[in-house]
Amino acid sequence: MSQSSDTVVMVRPYHFASNPETMGDNAFQSLAKDGVDIAEAAYNEVTEAVGKLREHGVQVHLFEDETTATPDSVFPNNWFSTHASGELILYPMYCENRRKERRPDIIEFLCSQYGYHELIDCSAQENDGVFLEGTGSIVFDHEHKLAYAARSKRMHESALKALCQKLGYEPVAFDATSRGGKPVYHTNVLMAVGSDFVMASVDMIRDDKERRQFVDTVARSRKTLVELTEEQIEHFAGNTLELTVNGSNLLAISSTAYNTLSTDQVQVLEQWVTLVPINVPTIELGGGSIRCMLAQVF
Repeated sequence: MSQSSDTVVMVRPYHFASNPETMGDNAFQSLAKDGVDIAEAAYNEVTEAVGKLREHGVQVHLFEDETTATPDSVFPNNWFSTHASGELILYPMYCENRRKERRPDIIEFLCSQYGYHELIDCSAQENDGVFLEGTGSIVFDHEHKLAYAARSKRMHESALKALCQKLGYEPVAFDATSRGGKPVYHTNVLMAVGSDFVMASVDMIRDDKERRQFVDTVARSRKTLVELTEEQIEHFAGNTLELTVNGSNLLAISSTAYNTLSTDQVQVLEQWVTLVPINVPTIELGGGSIRCMLAQVF
């Protein structure tokens, strides 16, 4: 199975805001500056991001969100994922207002357009207080059937193991924390997996044994580990997504993240991908970046 695809789903919000329900455990979130119309700015950032991706040959299925009930709808990768083996998965969400992001029209479009033969609906686990927030909580290595996942309020290991058993993947769970000891809320701000590399801050996996296991697992996958600093993670350098267009790979990365990469890191990554910086500073106030905005379609 290929690691990457050339197609994504994006949602353009009309009323984007920094979600008050997620502020408690998302250390990457911040409040907007006074006098800034963040809803208009976020709308424009999505529009420009869609244009830039399409310029590079990425197929973008763009859906509009005109409601006020879903301030995080710009991050659709948390509530569903698609798989080349034919599954479309719906995930249990930690925050109640994020559960409203699940849209029957998007599900129906994907199933009719791409013919997924199995809908795996895990959302009922919310009733038991069990959560697993899609490809925010899980970073898949599809080629080696690995599912990397940092434990948090939004990633319960029991849900991870159950899903991996269905998909035939190996769970790779670990604890990762900030300098202040706060769990990383989503795995995909800590790391990204490409066809030839893994970008990650291994130092944020504080336990020596789990850190060694993580590094050994990456080595076993024969992918190059590109190590990121915690400061780079704080600027969303781990929140990137590889896409493949006509046999060539590109890496969607925010301008914020790109500007923190060293010359050496850029040179290493450019062996395999064309870096595509995308400017989304307003959306990053919501605690996610460009990868969170892209729900990959296989």
